Formats: sequence, structure tokens, C-alpha cells
Amino acid sequence: MKAKELRSFTAEDLLKKSDNIREDLFRLRFKHGIRRLENPAKLAQLKKDIARIQTILAEKKQN
Repeated sequence: MKAKELRSFTAEDLLKKSDNIREDLFRLRFKHGIRRLENPAKLAQLKKDIARIQTILAEKKQN
């Protein structure tokens, strides 16, 4: 997701989204350990999404 889109969410929505993305990341890591993924770049994309969400949450806490 784009940071611009994420900034429109509330803090609670961002936390829920972060939890969902973390679950997806866990599942993909597990699948990656068992067999080869169709799109291994998805792992990096999910990590970046989590980082974006954490950054925006920190910004919201400062304001």
C-alpha cells in the first residue's frame, strides 16, 4: 500500500492492518520453508508495508 492511503486510516485500523499483514508474512515464510514460492518478492513487499504502517503510527502518536 501507498503511504498516502495509509495516512487516511485511524490508528486502530492501522494496527489491525499490521496484524493481518504480519499473519500473511508468517504464512508466506512457512510456505517458503516448505517449498518454493511463486512470488518471493512478496516477502519483501510485506515487510515494507509493515514498516510503512509503523512509521505512520509513530507520526500519529507525535501529533
